[in-house]
Amino acid sequence: MRNTIPISASPLLACLFLIGCNSDYIIRSTDWRDPDKFEQAIRNFEEADTKSMPPQGAVLCVGSSSIRKWHGELAQDLAPLTVIGRGFGGSNTNDLLYYADRIIIKYKPRAVMIYEGDNDIAQGIKPYEVIAVYQRLLDKIEDDLPGCRVYLLAVKPSPKRWEYWPKMRQVNEGLTELANDREAVTYIDIATPMLDAQGRPRAELFIQDDLHLNRAGYELWRDMIRPVLVEAERAREQNE
Repeated sequence: MRNTIPISASPLLACLFLIGCNSDYIIRSTDWRDPDKFEQAIRNFEEADTKSMPPQGAVLCVGSSSIRKWHGELAQDLAPLTVIGRGFGGSNTNDLLYYADRIIIKYKPRAVMIYEGDNDIAQGIKPYEVIAVYQRLLDKIEDDLPGCRVYLLAVKPSPKRWEYWPKMRQVNEGLTELANDREAVTYIDIATPMLDAQGRPRAELFIQDDLHLNRAGYELWRDMIRPVLVEAERAREQNE
């Protein structure tokens, strides 16, 4: 049984340590929705793969609608990296874990970029539960894809979900600790630059629903992610 959380971790991760979180453990919250609701979305990806299978050794970008709505510009924004977009809108961290074999492992990526946690908190999931599932997901990637690097994007602040921001910040603290504890994991803080001088979400980064990003929002993400992911993966891209 693996235990990857140090005693000296943050209070959030210390809580997981005390309840015995490990690679075989996942907190069963009654608040998690049934992941089967996304079965058709995953099948759509699989059908597309039968027509044109993405190359192995690429950078896989997975997560909720913030990734799904970026699919059209991902390749351009993260060039010259070879990227695969596999976001499915409305998903949470538990959904991603549930479909990990079919949406992550099968592509044999050399790196995975993940955005989840936003929907989890809005759906009533507790921050420590989100981190517990993230840890299980990281364990699975480490076990099934040795050497694969993972880039965790911070949960973003938004006008629509501003009331949840304190809990989202707890998730971000937990993601930071997970990255600090794992050599192959990097945390990318796309959240802080999305706040204005008063510490509120910058409205100009969102479409009319005050939740999803507009092009200016994705350009901000691009400018925060590129210096980390592209520079780290460029040399590996050339060597593949």
